[in-house]
Amino acid sequence: MTDCNWQVIGIGVDIIEVSRIRDLMERKGDRLHGRVFTDIEMDAAEGGHYEKLAGRFAAKEAVSKALGQGISGIGWNEIEILNEPSGKPYVHLLGRAEELARARGAKAVFISMSHTDTLAIAFAVAVGGGNLENRNC
Repeated sequence: MTDCNWQVIGIGVDIIEVSRIRDLMERKGDRLHGRVFTDIEMDAAEGGHYEKLAGRFAAKEAVSKALGQGISGIGWNEIEILNEPSGKPYVHLLGRAEELARARGAKAVFISMSHTDTLAIAFAVAVGGGNLENRNC
């Protein structure tokens, strides 16, 4: 058995009503683009898929909680939620969010997201230590 020595740095969860994101996008969409959601994240909502943006919003909140701070002091656009070709979501940290993760000893943040027509939820786990590239762990 491989000794991976992973350590959980923090966990976070968030849930949001899709209607909140839909309303925000309809009222302030241009202002949210770039400030809250990156270009790639905005592409997820193409065609009115607000539940996907709501999932990303919840994921950003969950990641900030897993890093032990909450969103204050971190720019929304410094936590980017992307997808692998398989569709699996992953976290890309930038700026202050990346600095905070490094200071806390987090080498990676894993996320899971889900949504219905009305709710979106995300769960994040920040981990550090060990060999995170070893897929046998």
